[in-house]
Amino acid sequence: MGPSTSRIVETALYVADVDRAAAWYRDIFNFPIIFQQENRLRVLQVGHDQVLLLFREGGSLTPTALPGGVIPAHDGSGPAHIAFAMQTADAEEWVKHLKARGVDIESRVDWGKDDLSLYFRDLDDHVLELISGDYWQKLAAR
Repeated sequence: MGPSTSRIVETALYVADVDRAAAWYRDIFNFPIIFQQENRLRVLQVGHDQVLLLFREGGSLTPTALPGGVIPAHDGSGPAHIAFAMQTADAEEWVKHLKARGVDIESRVDWGKDDLSLYFRDLDDHVLELISGDYWQKLAAR
């Protein structure tokens, strides 16, 4: 067996307008912008050691040269899916918070044993999920 890793550090979504998307994520989740690059990229802090990268669709189709090396070309299209952890006890507060901001809950899934998910969409039609933060750890422990 080779070396191991401990977590996902970055998650990327590709959006039509990075400023519009970053403002939406700040409003919904209170994620601050910690880095930005022209109209190509916004980096939002998620928790203490993870970031959400918002790339403009088509904005990274060529390699990006940096003083320390080159980031390969990448892009994505269509609705992606990411999930954020919540406390199950906060689910109804999340529902009210989202509703107050004009965000409709598309689906609610009860996983049993006090675990659930709320599904909704961002402005670029990506499917976002709020899931009980320890759901996967409990499943893995079975």
